[in-house]
Amino acid sequence: MTIIYLDHSATTPLRPEVLAAMEPYYGSTDLPDSSKYGNPSSIHRAGRAAHAGMSEARRTIAGVLGAQPDEVVLTGCGSESDNAALRGIALARRAQFGANRIITTPVEHHAVLYTAEDLRDYFGFELTLLPVDGEGLVNADDLGRALGDGSDVALVSVMYANNEIGSVQAIGELGALCRERSVPFHTDAVQAAGKLPLDVERLNVDALSASAHKFYGPKGVGFLYLRRGTSYHPFLTGGSHEGRRRAGTHNVPGIVGMATALALCEAERETEMARLRRLRDRIIGRTLESVAGARLTGSPMNRLANHASFTIRDVEAEGILIALDLAGIAASSGSACTSARQQPSHVLEAVGVPAEELAGGLRLSLGLSNDADQIDFLLKKLPQIVDRSRQFSPAPL
Repeated sequence: MTIIYLDHSATTPLRPEVLAAMEPYYGSTDLPDSSKYGNPSSIHRAGRAAHAGMSEARRTIAGVLGAQPDEVVLTGCGSESDNAALRGIALARRAQFGANRIITTPVEHHAVLYTAEDLRDYFGFELTLLPVDGEGLVNADDLGRALGDGSDVALVSVMYANNEIGSVQAIGELGALCRERSVPFHTDAVQAAGKLPLDVERLNVDALSASAHKFYGPKGVGFLYLRRGTSYHPFLTGGSHEGRRRAGTHNVPGIVGMATALALCEAERETEMARLRRLRDRIIGRTLESVAGARLTGSPMNRLANHASFTIRDVEAEGILIALDLAGIAASSGSACTSARQQPSHVLEAVGVPAEELAGGLRLSLGLSNDADQIDFLLKKLPQIVDRSRQFSPAPL
């Protein structure tokens, strides 16, 4: 059975162009002289070849960001990038200026929320959670009030696009408020990369996190944009890699693949997102028409072009996802990092979804492999699956 893959917010397949770019950097015992597998910190020929490939990849990423190559810190994943930004900037700001407060939102990915809570509980930082509206969006006036004069704020972190409900924040506006008060501003752009503009000057960010496997690159590699002059204390130590900002031998094949994937997505972004937006709008419109009790989550307007998310009353997500999978459709109930736990979504709770609807979350996220015929098949199957699920569900209390 061919799978209709509608879980691109969880991960994406590796593009063939990306795999081809990575292969020379893996090396092979069968071909010891024809690859670029050396440690990029070594001075011999194999090491220099690896370093050259990594340097070109860094320049490529910086070009997409409108940044300088030395502002790109190469990491192991998006979660590491988030951790590095929050811990590294907050600890440095407190040491330098006595700033002891972190501002974020209740709808962040747990890589940000749990890190902020850890800094509060074990390192003595104060934590301010900004309110969000029913679409999961931050009001700039609320951020302005929370900042005050900014003197006590170590860091503000607001995600660019939400992984569960697809809402896109006004990052440029929020960043401008932080810049006025000289407060570092970080955004988790893991879901945004490849789908939304990443120009760091327009976004007014001092730090930005991304992960390759969300935009058709390999798993196990990401990056952190860190603006020159931003106070930073490395949270992973042990070597002089990345200008002493992140220790550890570089994953050169992954880094090369990440840069290749990001460049491809950026080149195709406007046309591909326009195509996916049409498919997304068809999913949203038809689902709301044909599935009784379906409610769109997130912003109807300010949302990712490839992202449709709902709550469906009187059903449980697990049963819907199993039935969709049996029909050859891969979908999700929300964050891939938490969906297996079968606990209420903190994002849905934060945006005010009624308790009786929390169990019925459904996320459908589109990508390169999806077309109109697949969406028609989904829209035929989904109402049938929901109706059948309700027949076997316990009566609502």
